[in-house]
Amino acid sequence: MTNQRAIPFLQFRGGSSKGLYFHEQDLPQETSLRDEVLKWIMGAYGDVRQIDGLGGADPLTSKIAIIAPSTKADSDIDYTFIQAIVGEDRLDDTPNCGNLLSAVGAFAVEEGLVKTTEDTARIGIFMTNSGNRCDLEFPVANGMPVYDGDAKIDGVLGSSAPVMCFYKDLAGSACGALLPTGNITDSYDGITVTAIDNGMPVVVLRADDFGITGDEAPDVLNANEDLKARLESIRLQVGHDMGLGDVSNKAVPKMCLVSKPKNGGSFNTRTFIPKSCHKAIGVLGAVSAATAAGIAGSAISDMATVPDGNQKDMTIEHPSGVFDVRLDYQDGEIIGAGLLRTTRLLARGQAYIPTHIWPHELS
Repeated sequence: MTNQRAIPFLQFRGGSSKGLYFHEQDLPQETSLRDEVLKWIMGAYGDVRQIDGLGGADPLTSKIAIIAPSTKADSDIDYTFIQAIVGEDRLDDTPNCGNLLSAVGAFAVEEGLVKTTEDTARIGIFMTNSGNRCDLEFPVANGMPVYDGDAKIDGVLGSSAPVMCFYKDLAGSACGALLPTGNITDSYDGITVTAIDNGMPVVVLRADDFGITGDEAPDVLNANEDLKARLESIRLQVGHDMGLGDVSNKAVPKMCLVSKPKNGGSFNTRTFIPKSCHKAIGVLGAVSAATAAGIAGSAISDMATVPDGNQKDMTIEHPSGVFDVRLDYQDGEIIGAGLLRTTRLLARGQAYIPTHIWPHELS
């Protein structure tokens, strides 16, 4: 295939998302060329179906992970996340993705970047997007990841082996502060919000302030053009005040509409990422929303059931089920978060792009 160039990849389901995983060394080192290559691989040139690429035509399945041995003394692997924006000719490397992160350890073991002789792999991941760390623990057998098991997460059929994710020092991951505006609440267009960044920039808002119950199906909310326009107006304003600049072409901050729990959880959510309602809730988005719920006087604190003590186990309801989050505190400050994910290797192969996009002489 002289007119096409092959680039090796693995595809994983990570948590309730899936994406393509690449070795950093197999991609161009220059960022603009790398992004052109990735857009071609995904079919991310404004086609909502991503028909001429491997993207899944949904925010949950239009994701990329770039992996390399870590340059950090306290980590094993460097992980860069990139969101290919469905229906738009662009990529966004602003946020993290905790779902794809859950498969980074399996990729590292599958590809020989990390070797283990134990029954449990313990791998330190450095998230280059934010500069934060996460430790992954998952079972291995004969030096390879185990994918079968009894762990279940909502949004994924069946059960798999557990992947435990232990996040540290997430506060201010993208914005530099847990409360990036400097306030517990702010008001935009007459709506009270709390802007939070504990691993993911998120704006939490009360669903009833928009005349909805908060348990509507995502398709119903996506058809509500007035609601989406109001949310985007707020997002553009608060994004600037969170220090993110012009967020019109960014996937963050994510907008999380919160209502009282419907099924015995801590609170109920409908999350827009960034302009369409998600069928679930993202890993780090869940951590940030739970953190906001635990702050006295936040926009949603009176809608949530939050336990006492330094370890707060919370169950966040979303359209596909629930998401369990553990927040750890010390001396009143949040110091970490733990959660359960699962993963599975789906495919291994080569993606092809035209050689005129990345000529061999540019290798």
